[in-house]
Parts: sequence; structure tokens; C-alpha cells
Amino acid sequence: MNNLRFLFNSGSTKLNCFLKSNYLLNLNQQIFKNQFNHLNQNLNQRTFYSIKKTEFLKKQTNNFLIKKNLNRSFSSKLVYSNLIRKNLNSKSFKSSFFSINKFASLNHLINSNQFDKQFNYYSSMAPINNYEAELEKLISDNRVMIFSKSTCPYCIKVKGLFNELGVTYNAIELDQCENGEDLHAVLKNKVSKTSLPQVFVNKNYVGGCDDTYSAQQSGKLNELLKDHNFDYDLIVIGGGSGGLAASKEAAKFGKKVALLDFVTPSHKGTTWGIGGTCVNVGCIPKKLMHNAALIGQTIKNSKVYGWQTTNGETFDNLMKHSWETMVESVQANIKSSNFKYRVALRNQRVNYINAYGILEDEHKIKLVDKNNKEQLLTSKDFIIATGERPKLPDDCEGVELGITSDDLFSLPNSPGKTIVVGASYVALECAGFLNGLGLDTTVMVRSILLRGFDQEMAEKIGEYMAEEGVKFIRPCVPKKIELVSESPRVLRVTAVAGNGETVVEECNTVLFAIGRKPCTDKIGLDKVGVAVEKNGKIPVVNEQTNVPNIYAVGDILYKKPELTPVAIQAGLKLVNRLYRNATEQCDYSNVPTTIFTPLEYGCVGLSEEEAIQQYGEENIEVYIQNSTPFEWTIAHHLDNKCFAKLICLINENERVVGFHFLGPNAGEITQLASLILKKNVTKADFNQLIGIHPTCAEVFVSMNITRRSGISPKQALCCG
Repeated sequence: MNNLRFLFNSGSTKLNCFLKSNYLLNLNQQIFKNQFNHLNQNLNQRTFYSIKKTEFLKKQTNNFLIKKNLNRSFSSKLVYSNLIRKNLNSKSFKSSFFSINKFASLNHLINSNQFDKQFNYYSSMAPINNYEAELEKLISDNRVMIFSKSTCPYCIKVKGLFNELGVTYNAIELDQCENGEDLHAVLKNKVSKTSLPQVFVNKNYVGGCDDTYSAQQSGKLNELLKDHNFDYDLIVIGGGSGGLAASKEAAKFGKKVALLDFVTPSHKGTTWGIGGTCVNVGCIPKKLMHNAALIGQTIKNSKVYGWQTTNGETFDNLMKHSWETMVESVQANIKSSNFKYRVALRNQRVNYINAYGILEDEHKIKLVDKNNKEQLLTSKDFIIATGERPKLPDDCEGVELGITSDDLFSLPNSPGKTIVVGASYVALECAGFLNGLGLDTTVMVRSILLRGFDQEMAEKIGEYMAEEGVKFIRPCVPKKIELVSESPRVLRVTAVAGNGETVVEECNTVLFAIGRKPCTDKIGLDKVGVAVEKNGKIPVVNEQTNVPNIYAVGDILYKKPELTPVAIQAGLKLVNRLYRNATEQCDYSNVPTTIFTPLEYGCVGLSEEEAIQQYGEENIEVYIQNSTPFEWTIAHHLDNKCFAKLICLINENERVVGFHFLGPNAGEITQLASLILKKNVTKADFNQLIGIHPTCAEVFVSMNITRRSGISPKQALCCG
């Protein structure tokens, strides 16, 4: 129980009794309980309010803070502690604790069950460091706050700088003040530096002496010294992974932060909660449904491993998949995440606002909520993290009859026979798990699979999916969708093949997955002059747009990876540079990724096409190897369908510049591969490793077949 204060009133006499936590008082809980019970037993004695009783209480503790507050309690007003302001939001609890004017009311309160519950709750809370609150108060209450040491020449120098600028500052000499060591310890934790001085200007961390002089020379210090009267220090537009990470991180540094998040319904009316695409209609539900399909494959393979029912029948003949149950479970998981995000924002003191944000000028934004109620807010800085949404074709009649990935994961009923339009990773992932769940699935491909990825790997993915039952029509472009019947729902798709012939297919669902477009066209970027590329992406330099106080992270960045972890890291590093004087930038090179097709594909670095274009075909060596997962062998699954590739630079001692793997658990294998590329590992380094047997990943330590050798990369034997 921290900073819990009880006010005992008798006439004009007020005893402001500060009962600190047993941690801060160095008192164990039993002693604390005994003292509390002693107070309770003496409530009926009017002499309780005497000076003698006050002196008795003072003798019961050696804590300096309690002594100080008891000595001044008869003349000072009751000041609510930060903990009470934060946690005691209940009107009834506040009134019971802090509106006590009669001795009888207090006696009744302490003997009540409600008090017991609240006392037990707060007494069990972890202690809060008061010095942290004191430090934050010093920073927030002073325009310029310098934490200094009286004998330090750098501290004297930085104070001289502000004297020369004619700027009033408050300096606390930590070597001379009573709680200096404690404040310095908290300061070290806040800024991750041990040296002094440490300077804050208008709640912004500037740094030490050299940092302050550098800020003065660059003009940053003058900007920080300007007294702005904004509603917020930072407003983040978009509640996806990048926006959430950035807003919570900024709040940790004491900034006043608001997070705007508003989901415009899909063309089918689908909406969702906070968390962005990844949590609601992307990575998370996709991976769960991918896993559902893998479980189905495992059930099929179980019979050769001896699994059967008690009646001797195999599972695959007795079981069927329930789309409704799966969607219910997936949506429950998503809603749980939505709730946890809202709680996390509240705990970090980020103001979550469910409204659409439109920039009015570089410091002002208009909010429009679901009821079209408008509100204006101002902020010193903005971070745009609005993400992307699926595109719909503009050359297909009846496109409104189809759905996108925004709608698929919450469909109340099975999509049935499905035509997937597109060859993006979203298209192939969805087609893969739909087929794995037993649904008739066809993919219409305009040209190539997985544009932007290694094409040899992409074609191997397509081959495997086709062998597993997915039908491909390529090249083929849908031109018209018609509703044949509503119940059961039947759609007719008319398309044009590459040879000009008309293709007509009937299905229950058409899923468009032809790419995504950034949500940047309706948020007022044109009003404030933020530069935008033709495709809607925002060009940035270290996440900063051409408007100095407006930043952007995530999928909306021009020529940057469109991945959740990238958005998170960019947001965290940006905020640390803005508000903690850090210098580290987000490294967008050698970012690993995995496509969760039925046979997963993980990669990092250059594709073979990119390596040839960048270095020339004569300068690269490509090592290749097929393999078969050991657990597939007795199930008589497809042989030699897994594939590994290392792309190396010949003229740099065969430095590895591309890592590619097609097989089970590709994401787990590829994760650390980015470190390999970042550390400039060579093929010889791979050769020095010893594999873990039997695993899929061991193929990388024994690869010796190159593409130019012409030798077949198919695996011959398991061992030796």
C-alpha cells in the first residue's frame, strides 16, 4: 500500500497521517497490521488526537517522510498522492475516504466490509517509488530543468549556456540535496545515462552538456524553448502495430499522447476493434486458420502412425471441419487482444480516441466520430500510421459481390467453393488454408505468382499447392461477376484468359486479393503539404516527412517493407529519437519474412533475380538443395518438395546475400537468418556448422550443389 493517507477530523484539528508501504518504511506486513489495529482500537478515545498520540506515532517509525508530514499535518492541507489520484476513481470510495468530517463516520468506515476490501487491495499492491514521481514533477513543473552536480565543470558550463541565452532554469544539485542519490538513481533509469548534467526543456529530454550545445547549434534547443500551448505532445493517427508501439513508448517518456483509431467499414460492412490489420484481419487470424489446415493434414497422416478410434476406424474418415467453430474461436482470440490493447493504452496514460483524423494544418487535426460529431485537437508532433486496406479491381463488373481479406476471417458461414483472384501472398495464403480445410479452391492469376519474391521459390509454392488440390487458372482476369442465386448463394464469374478465350466459373464466394493500397488519401495530407507518391505511399527520411513535425511509420512508407515487426521497430526507434535524444535508426535492410502457404516460405536478403541485377550473374553462386521432412517419409507424402537456396557473392569470399527456405516451420528457421546476413557470414561459415539431425534446417550446413554445376539438387539419402 503506497502513499495511502487517512484523514481523521475532530473539530478544526486535522491529522494527515501518511502510511507508506512496508517496503519504503522497512516494516513488515505484520508490524504494519498491528499498528493499524492499534489505531482502530483507539478510535473511540478522544485523546487519540492529542499531541502525545501524535508523538507516539512518530516514535513507531524511523521513516523521515512520515516524521516530516506528521510535524506539519496540523497546519497543512491534505494533498492527494499521485497513487490516489490514479487509482481511487470510485466516487463512493473517494467520498468515504476523503470527505470524512465526523469521527463516527471514520469509525463506521474502518469497520465496514468495503473498507476491508479496499485496504486489502491496496496493501497488496507493489510499492511505487516516490522519487520517480518527484523527478517527473520537477521535469513537468519547470521550463528548463537541469540535474546537476555542484563541482562538475560540465554542469557549470551548461548552466552558463542558459545564462547567456537569458533563459531561466531550475537546477538541482544532486550532490547537495537530501535525496540526491535516490533522485540520481531514478534519473539514470529514465535516461539510461549516469553522467551529469542531464537537461530537460519543456518536458523534452535534451541530454548532457555536449547534447545541449549541439541542440543549441542546430536550432533544436530554440525550438524546444518555445512555449507551445498544444493539447498534446504527440497524436498518433492509426491504431495498428506501429501506432500502438509508438504511442505507448512516447507516454513512457512522460509525453501527453493521444491515439486515434477508426475503422472505415469494408465494402461489405465489416469492421473491427483496435490493433490494426495484423491483429484483426491479417497475420493473427491468417496464422490460426493456416494452423487449422495443418491440423487437418496431421489427422490424415495419423493413421500410418497407428492412431485410430476405439472401434478401430481411422480419424480422417470420421471427422469434418466446422468453419463456424473455427471462426468463433478466432474472433474470441481477436477480441481478447482488442481488450488488452485498450487496457495497455489506459495503463500507459495514452488517450485512445475512436475517431477518424483529418489534418487541418501542421499542428491541428479534426476528429470525426461514428456519429459525425467533430472535434479539433492540436499537437506538437504527429505520427501517421494508418496502414493499408485491400484493393478492388476497377475493371470488373459486379465487384461488390466479392469479398476481401477484411471480410473472410469473420464470415459467419463457410465460404464454400471459392475463387481467389490474385497471386499476392495474401491470395496464396488464403487459397492454401481454404483448400486445406476441404473447400474447393481456384486461383485466378493475372501473370506471375508472388511478384517481388524469388520466382523460383514462388513457382515451387504454386506447384506444391496444385499437387495438394488447389486449381490455378493463369493468366486469367475476371471481367464480370453475377449473382445466380441467393439461397444457396451461387456466383458466376466470367473471365478472360491469356489467349483471349472466355472462362466461365461458378462458385459460392469470390475473394479479391490483388494487392493493398495505403490509407493516405483522405487524412488531409494535401492540406499540410505532406509529399505523397503516385501510389499513395509517403516518402520519408528516417520516418520524417517533408513537414518537420509530421512523421510516418508502417506499410504506408515508400519503398519500405510492409511488415508488422518493421512498423513496430520503426515506431519505437522514432519515438526514442524524438523524446529520449537517442540516435539509432530503424534498419530496413535484410528484414526476414515468411509466407504461410501450405508449404511455408521464409526468406531474407536478395532474391536470385535481384542479386543478378545488382551484382551480375557471373558474380553470384547459388547453392540449392531439395529435401523431404523426415516425418513425411512414412506418411508417403510428396518427396523432395522442400527447397533451400543460398545466394552468395563470389568476389566477396562467397558472402551470403540471400537466404531462402521452402518447408515446414519456415518462419522459425528464417528468423535468425537476418542476423547471419547482417554479420556478413560466408558460405565457408555455414560449412563449419554441424547440423541438428533430423531437422529441415540441417540442409543449410551441408549444401554443396550449385546451380551452375548442373547436378540435380534432389535429396538421395537421409543419413550419410
